[in-house]
Amino acid sequence: MEIEPPEQVVILVGGLGTRLGPLTEDSPKPLLAVGGRPFLDYLIENCIRFGFHEILLLAGHRGERVRRYAETARAWLPEHVSVQVIIEPEPLGTAGAIRFAAAHLAARFFLLNGDSFLDANWLDLITAFEPSGSLAVLALKLVPETLHSGVATVDGERVTGFVERRNGLGLANAGVYLIDRDILSELPENGSLEREVLPDLCARGMVRGRKYDGFFLDIGVPDALSRAQTAIPQRRRRRAVFFDRDGTLNADPGYIHRPDQLLFLPGAIRAVKRANDLGYYAFLVTNQAGVAKGHFEEADVVSFNANLQRQLRASGAHLDDVRYCPDHPEGLIERYRRDSNCRKPAPGMLLDLMHAWPVVREASLMVGDKESDMLAAEAAGVRGLLYAGGDLDEFLGRYLTDGANGRDGRSY
Repeated sequence: MEIEPPEQVVILVGGLGTRLGPLTEDSPKPLLAVGGRPFLDYLIENCIRFGFHEILLLAGHRGERVRRYAETARAWLPEHVSVQVIIEPEPLGTAGAIRFAAAHLAARFFLLNGDSFLDANWLDLITAFEPSGSLAVLALKLVPETLHSGVATVDGERVTGFVERRNGLGLANAGVYLIDRDILSELPENGSLEREVLPDLCARGMVRGRKYDGFFLDIGVPDALSRAQTAIPQRRRRRAVFFDRDGTLNADPGYIHRPDQLLFLPGAIRAVKRANDLGYYAFLVTNQAGVAKGHFEEADVVSFNANLQRQLRASGAHLDDVRYCPDHPEGLIERYRRDSNCRKPAPGMLLDLMHAWPVVREASLMVGDKESDMLAAEAAGVRGLLYAGGDLDEFLGRYLTDGANGRDGRSY
């Protein structure tokens, strides 16, 4: 049964941040500066990367500061992404804050703690969700006990409960959840999701968890906030896989453009997800000369790509960003009749993505089925992989490695 991929992320930004002392007297913890930007910027940037269109900020302490932040953020957010702020009238706890926002919640949504950063493929939680009986799926991270008040106990992927800290390492709640709206009936008007609600749901077999090895940091104490100043911005710099579309990700019968024509090639979804799971940026770069030649409109390209992205996300995968080129020097439509630098074998689409994202160029890859893809890769300074058919995941998997941003991914 395919799960419709959630479009909404809810971020808890209402905590007092008392362990940070005077730093949070006049500022919500998620708005503290990290690497010269509000920490919340990094969480929202990841939301955009993973394809979420609706972001809901649940504010409390200094809530008007959060509202002003959201108004300012609209200047750099993509047009299709909305940010809404809900301010609780009094401290309600994490469970109470979610219940207070009930009228705004989707049928299924992701929930983030606004003061922690997990460098992992959040969408993978979709594949752990069981439609019957699950109300929440948690991202879990192996961490030193001293950082957390309690740890999760598990039986496979079922979270059986939470226990007080003990010596050695333990599985901590990493602050990323996939939540079913039916959880609302379990929430008190005032109380803690972590300490009051989840333990009871675990006892009833309604919580699942999945372990991740990615970098994790909670900025709730001064030492962690200090380490975040360089560690968090560094996580943005990572290798990339540039995917061609027609003939590489999907079958290409010729001038394909209708969403219902999408047919993924063997292993294509797994290949994109592998790149996601290993921490690579996954980009789409596709020539669409059918626009210039009058076979379809740019709007058709956008619709097709949106369906491709939706189906990827339903399987826990995603494309971080997309570029397409509608031009052709022999086009019938005058405004697209040109020899464009964005049309492969020219490298324009790849270079534009590398300008927009902090890509480790020398360790990045371009996978495509045509010589023009390889020439574009060479001109852009990345390694080209010529795909000649078969299972794309098996083909690409030979070239992808863990620690995709050049680090081991196991820092705390």
